Amino acid sequence: MALPTTAAPVAVATDQNRNYLFPFILVVGVFFLWGMAHSLDSILIPHLQKACQLNNRQSTLVDTAVFLAYFLMAIPAGILLKRLGYKATIILGLLAFAGGAFLFVPAADARSYGLFLTALFIIGCGLTTLETAANPYAAVLGPPESSTSRLNLAASFNGLAVFVAPLIGTRMILSGKEYSKEQLAAMTDAVRTAYLNHEAAAVKLPYMILGGVLVAVAVLFFFSKLPEVKAVEAEPSEGGGFFAVLKHRHLTWAVVAQFFYVGAQVCVTSFFIRMAKQGAGVDEITAGNYLALYGLLFMVGRFIGTALLKYIASQRLLSIYAIIAMALCAVAVFGDGAYVIYALGGLGFFMSIMFPTIFALGIAGLGDDTKPGSSWLVMSIVGGAIMPYLMGSLIDLRGDNIQVGYLIPLVCYLVVLLFGLYGYRIKGKLV
Repeated sequence: MALPTTAAPVAVATDQNRNYLFPFILVVGVFFLWGMAHSLDSILIPHLQKACQLNNRQSTLVDTAVFLAYFLMAIPAGILLKRLGYKATIILGLLAFAGGAFLFVPAADARSYGLFLTALFIIGCGLTTLETAANPYAAVLGPPESSTSRLNLAASFNGLAVFVAPLIGTRMILSGKEYSKEQLAAMTDAVRTAYLNHEAAAVKLPYMILGGVLVAVAVLFFFSKLPEVKAVEAEPSEGGGFFAVLKHRHLTWAVVAQFFYVGAQVCVTSFFIRMAKQGAGVDEITAGNYLALYGLLFMVGRFIGTALLKYIASQRLLSIYAIIAMALCAVAVFGDGAYVIYALGGLGFFMSIMFPTIFALGIAGLGDDTKPGSSWLVMSIVGGAIMPYLMGSLIDLRGDNIQVGYLIPLVCYLVVLLFGLYGYRIKGKLV
């Protein structure tokens, strides 16, 4: 999931005739890589649940580790960017990302869930640092009038990763071998340990390859002559205080809506494979392939949704999509067979425009308070650390009923709907 920068430049103080194509290609590659990291988590959660013998609540700590890192690193990453500049900050982010990926090897060898979570937290810190620098850098690598187009183009490669990662992760990580608790208990200790160790070891190769690619990209950045573009404000201003900015009613609504939206998205993908297995009766390999289809629909939905926004007011389209998402969640909860798969795939399509739309409506009309308001909206993604944990807890309380757990994202979409109907209004007036 690509997050918008909290301080997007509005003008560029540099020579507009310089060639930014190669730097932009490098940045696009970074967008793709962090998309891969997030999308692999959807494969990692059910896999580690099996390899480390976890309940549903424990398995969601994968999300907690990553999104808590986003929450804690948001401000430090901004400070790094201000002091070190784009190039050095991106390199640091890549190396932290790589360090977390390499840590998967000793975590798998020890089959230590705690070490896996530590690795994921480090990856999350790297991702936060990357996104903080790469988003604005993509925006300023060229004429100001085309900054939005460049950022959307770069973000489309992040969406591409949502489709590619499940295809790769399914084939490199998931074994398709599963045993019930009774079958595992019937095994000898040696056989059971060998099976679990083999499952844990499956993550080593893909994450070693990922870490190697990240180091290579960091080296490429280091030796490349990249312009350290200076962004300047169109109208210098002080802006409001960090907490005072919440006086804007529609911003407060947007922060709440974004919290629940991100929570819903992470809930859907985190339990997608187990949901497809339980609700539609498919095996984990087939479920992983359906997860790739979900990613494809998410990517296509972003393009179609962007086109529709030219003709339909953003708050109206957001409301329509939220209603459809609620209906699809209900189908996932109460349906069975192929209908569950169709519902899960449809959620990818109809969630595609929610994050940027909530963000844009939330900062509308803020003026000097735009920067602190944007910071609040970025930090609200901590919902991705909390809502899946609640969903996992509900599933465990209901005897491992994954379908019942999808009531959590259904409630989340209800909050998004309320924002689209009422919360987006500025001082009671329509935007």
